[in-house]
Amino acid sequence: MSVTRPARRRRAPVRSPAADTAEAPAPAVGVLLPRDLPAGRILPYARRAEALGFDAVWVVEDLGFRGGVAQAAAVLASTDRIRVGIGLLPAGARNVAFAALEIASLAQLFPGRVDVAIGHGMPHWMRSVGQWPGSPLTLLREYVDALRALLHGELTRRHGRYVRLDDVRLDPSALPGVVPDILAGVRGPRSLAVSGEVADGTVLAEPVTPEYARVALGHIAPGRRHRLVAYNVASVAPDRATALAAVRPGLEWIGEPDWHPHIAPLPFADELVALRAASASREEFVRRMPDTWVARLAVAGTTGDARARLAELRAAGVTDAVLAPVGPDPVGALESLATLLGAGPVGGIGGVHGPEGAGTP
Repeated sequence: MSVTRPARRRRAPVRSPAADTAEAPAPAVGVLLPRDLPAGRILPYARRAEALGFDAVWVVEDLGFRGGVAQAAAVLASTDRIRVGIGLLPAGARNVAFAALEIASLAQLFPGRVDVAIGHGMPHWMRSVGQWPGSPLTLLREYVDALRALLHGELTRRHGRYVRLDDVRLDPSALPGVVPDILAGVRGPRSLAVSGEVADGTVLAEPVTPEYARVALGHIAPGRRHRLVAYNVASVAPDRATALAAVRPGLEWIGEPDWHPHIAPLPFADELVALRAASASREEFVRRMPDTWVARLAVAGTTGDARARLAELRAAGVTDAVLAPVGPDPVGALESLATLLGAGPVGGIGGVHGPEGAGTP
């Protein structure tokens, strides 16, 4: 089934991850909305990101913070052109039919500006609310399949292990003219494979190194158009040491077991695991981390350093780079991150993976 797409999102020839970075299309560059940003600063943050020329603002839905759909709606309504991604909505948190109502409403009101990622959610969060399934992979596959059918106006019957719908469809008055991309926010090999089967793209949580991006794409094995969205903590400063120091606190979690897929492809993976085991706390771990590791695990440094890292990510297959600002003034941090937007074309989506001419189902 074909999907109408905004003109600014261009198709590109399939490229090898090893392709020359000078020839590869630039990724879209977006920013992450900090989950704990004071409420009064959320809309000024989004408007400033748009004014500075960023391609997207991504909002998160972490347990105990703010809802993803509500944040997205507010940001979309307060801006004019910037895309807004929700990364991510846990599949276990909402009935898929009611999720479709929310997503279709956003897409109708703000056509061509919405991206939505569905994921498992953090296991301990989902268990704490009694919504961790016996088979997260089955739930994700069933959920994304049903969500896509509903958004396309299909009369939907599903009698799966988790998703059960009897002749459910959206009313024609509720159908969006531009159906959003449905992405999967996942990290493990089996979940990545499911994303390749059912989703229009994959959102990778931070840190995303070129090594991890290549491994992830190997598991995804896309047979059609597939976006790769990469989150990274980011800081740009006139001197490299200042920027590296700024991103350290954002890396304190990466020694925990949930982050193993991100770390395993790195040449210093065993040393990083050993350092975490030898550290009494996450704070000690990140304080003892060598600068060379920090530089590989973030988009940080001078403007030249950070642009070079974006080029490496682009060559590894990343189509959408999402930067998470650090420090006490996230709105102010946008100003320095915006210096990255002057390096070549950044508008629109970069390269996509899969056979040329393959359409989105």
